[in-house]
Amino acid sequence: MAKRKSVLREYLEIILVAALLFFFIRTDVVQAFRIPSESMEDTLLVGDFLLVNKFIYGARIPLTEIQLPPWRDPQPGDVLVFPYPRNPEQAFIKRCIAVEGQTVEIKDKVVYVDNEQVSDPSYAKYEDQTIKPAARSSRDNWGPKVVPKGRIFVMGDNRDYSSDSRYWGFVDKETVVGKAFIIYWSWARQNIDPELLWSSSQPLESMASLVQILGYSIVHIPWRVRWNRIGRFIE
Repeated sequence: MAKRKSVLREYLEIILVAALLFFFIRTDVVQAFRIPSESMEDTLLVGDFLLVNKFIYGARIPLTEIQLPPWRDPQPGDVLVFPYPRNPEQAFIKRCIAVEGQTVEIKDKVVYVDNEQVSDPSYAKYEDQTIKPAARSSRDNWGPKVVPKGRIFVMGDNRDYSSDSRYWGFVDKETVVGKAFIIYWSWARQNIDPELLWSSSQPLESMASLVQILGYSIVHIPWRVRWNRIGRFIE
């Protein structure tokens, strides 16, 4: 008759399996991402917290450089997270407009791909009615240019106030982290919100700052959380 596992061992095994699953899911299936700027308004707002599907474009096996085959490549309309080409330490989020081989042109703010007008996303917006000529800016008039092999052309949904492919070029498809798919939390931040002041050389002051922020957040939850955005799928 086999020996019965001790309760302690059973709990340790459960915790270990849960930790491994969390590690795998967190690093290679989904990843949390916070919206820091207005460039994707009104699709995504500052203070939205997203989950990013990393599996769809090819997950990496933990602790290795091995990448699994992707379900599919990025497609026009996907909202992508990727390292900013000019500073790979900084994560950007934009919408894919065109992929390799497609021709992109912007004429007086209107986007064309392969000579066909592209409909704006549901919550995209233009806040500046001025049309800037190509000689002055690439914002409203750009191209036509063919997207190179292995590259993607991206734009923010806040078309007049987004740093994107119109200014710094194409995104390497291989660097794309994943596809944003759901908002799991949304906090309407204000300028009066306290900032976390954390320093390893000042542990007491750091802990006091953390306690202040936690208390402030709990008190303000009822009217600062955008409850209607939680659970919203990103289109």
